[in-house]
Parts: sequence; C-alpha cells; structure tokens
Amino acid sequence: MSWLSWDVNLKVRLIGETLFSIFLWMFLPFMALFFSETFGKSTAGVLLIIPPLLSVVISLIGGRISDKLGRRPVMLFSVAFEALMFLLFFLSSSPWMMYLAFVGLNLSASLYQPASEAMIADLTNEEDRNFVFAMFYTAMNLGVVIGPLLGAFFFVNYRNELMLACMVVTAILFVVYFFVLKETKPSAPETSSDLVDPAPSWKKELQSFQVIFRDKVFSLYLLAGVFVFIAFSQMDLYMAIYIKEHVLHQPLIWWGDWTYSLGGTSFFGWMMALNGFMVVTLTAAMTRWISAWSDQKAFVIASFLGGIGFFMMAFSKNIWFLLFCMAVLTIGELIRTPIALGFVSKLAPEHQRGQYMGASTLQFTIGRILAPLLVTLSNWFGPLVIFGIIFGVTILSMLCYQKMFTIMKRAKSVQA
Repeated sequence: MSWLSWDVNLKVRLIGETLFSIFLWMFLPFMALFFSETFGKSTAGVLLIIPPLLSVVISLIGGRISDKLGRRPVMLFSVAFEALMFLLFFLSSSPWMMYLAFVGLNLSASLYQPASEAMIADLTNEEDRNFVFAMFYTAMNLGVVIGPLLGAFFFVNYRNELMLACMVVTAILFVVYFFVLKETKPSAPETSSDLVDPAPSWKKELQSFQVIFRDKVFSLYLLAGVFVFIAFSQMDLYMAIYIKEHVLHQPLIWWGDWTYSLGGTSFFGWMMALNGFMVVTLTAAMTRWISAWSDQKAFVIASFLGGIGFFMMAFSKNIWFLLFCMAVLTIGELIRTPIALGFVSKLAPEHQRGQYMGASTLQFTIGRILAPLLVTLSNWFGPLVIFGIIFGVTILSMLCYQKMFTIMKRAKSVQA
C-alpha cells in the first residue's frame, strides 16, 4: 500500500503529526531537568508521576468518547487544547503554571491517541494496517530523534519563542484538520437493550469497560505488554545507569595514532542514537519483511530479541559489543510495535475500537510505573542478576502471548 493510495485523512495526519512530534520533542525531554532544578529532585519526582497516572483515565475516557461521538471531534478538541496549553506555557511566569500546562499537554495527547489509532484502523484493511501503523510510528520517532537535537539549542536559549512556535504550529494543524478530516467511526449495532435498558448512563459506561477487561485474550495481551514495557523501559533506566557506572572510556574508532573514545554518559547517547536511527530508517522495511509472519511468531520473537539483547549486555563492557546488543533489542522493538498496534484493532469490535485502543495504553503506563523497581534492586544485585531479571520478564511475556494465541485458536476451532 503506497502512501499515494492512502485516504486523505491519513496523508494529512502523517505530515501534521511528524511536524508536531518534532516540535514537541524539542522541549519535552528537558522538562524533567527544568522541574528538578526548579522544585528540587524529590518534589519533581512526585510531580512527574502524576501525568502518566491521569493519562490512564483520560485514555480510557477518550477511547470511549471516540466510539460514541466519533474520532474527529475528539481529535479536534485534543489539538485545540494542546494549542491552548502551549499558549499557557508562553504566557506563564510561574513554574506551577508551566507544570499545569505540562500536565495539560500530557492529558491532551492521551485523549488524542486512542481516537487517532482507531481512525487508522477504520481506514485500512487488515492486510495494510500494520504498515500504516509502522509509518505513523516512524513519524513519531523522527520527532524523538530530531527534536532533542534542536531543543538542546532552542529550549535553553529561546524557550518562550519555542513555546510560541509550538502554539502556532498546533493552531495551524487544528485549522487544517478542521477542514480536511472526515469522520470514520463505524456505526454501532443497535441492540434491544439500548432501547429498553433503564440503567443510568454511568452504569452502562462501567459495564462497557467490564466487558473489555473480562475479555481473556485482551487481558493476556495487556499482561504480556506490561512485561514487555518493564523490559524495554530499561533503555533509559537501568541500562543508562549500567553504562554510566561500568562502561569506561575506550576507543570506538582509531587510525594510526588518532583515536575517538567513548564511555559512560557520552556512550549512552550513542546507544540511544543507534536505537532512534534504526527505528526511523528500518521500520518500514522490517514491517514489509515480516508481513508474512503470524502475529504469534512476531510477538514471541520480538520479546525474545528484546530480552536477549539486554541480557547479553551483562557479559561484556566492550562498546562495539554493546552497540550490537542494542541493535538486537531494537530489532525486537521494530518487529513488535506495528504488529501490536494493528493487533488491538483485530481484537476489538468495530464499534469499540477507540475504547480498546484506550485500554491498551495501560500496558505502557503500568510497565513504566513498575520498571524503576529494577533500578532499586540494582542497589543490592549486580548487572548479571538485573539483566537476568529483564530477560526473565520477557520470557513471561512470551508465555502470556503463547497462552493468548492458544485461547484464540481454541475459540476459532469451536466456532468452526
């Protein structure tokens, strides 16, 4: 499926979201440092926990609203709210107002994401869906790679101007989306219970979420995803600490008497740059290459590569070997992400896609909340044990995926 054959909704959004991602990541990585310097590390740590916790609730609500009112109004409201938050950033002189704007941006992104992913599922067939998701994933990571490089200069020297530019870009996106985006929400099947059920609307909403979380296949998918994100979150958690404390400066490139050496924090930057470069340049090719794979094979291999990539790091501090390990676990990331985004749309009934997409964000949030526990454990255990635990967690995810697909196959055989 070539880009030219995409629905206009997807074409416009891919361009807009790439641009927005670059601007967003020009300041987002520096906010934790800003809040730490302003409020102190302990206070900042508590403050930075609040947005992801709130985002869980907002994602669930956003997905549900997009199923009831449509994808377009949720996305338009989110983009408009983002523009207002950037304006608040620009006008703020108080760190607390800046923090409120920061929280608002996180919440608007959480509201936008389920509707955005549901719209992609609405506009693509099952054969092409993974590739389209891969392109949007690449666009986001293009911002992750380019944004911080630009932000290192603009955030430090022209912070207010940067916030104003972000507000203007987001406002332009709102105008473009308002005139271009069309509604894609499938019509929900009307049931007799919809006509005669006297239960209060809030009770019906709770019941709709209960249906999702009673779905054994989806629950196993979430559990496996939590294990996966506990592991992959170590890239900027334990792996960063390990490299800083254990990887000494050593030659990366040498020619005669000239050498270029790396180690510690500077080498961690190279590791993350390799990850970002591979994601941006190889996602589309990898998605095409594995297109004939079953979802089961993709999930299991992705988890294994992620786990073994981390585990091998415990056995050598050579920087070329560590770069190889990063390449291995990044390939696991490249295999899993597009498949995972498309897989949720397969599990969800058409009229509940947004709700399932919103609920699927729980795996990331819970994984990120639990992931720092390994940093705490590193105070008592060495790298071999910690990387072994990371590998063990990915093995658990593989077992969950195997169980999930066993249930799915059993259900299909019963239906047949």
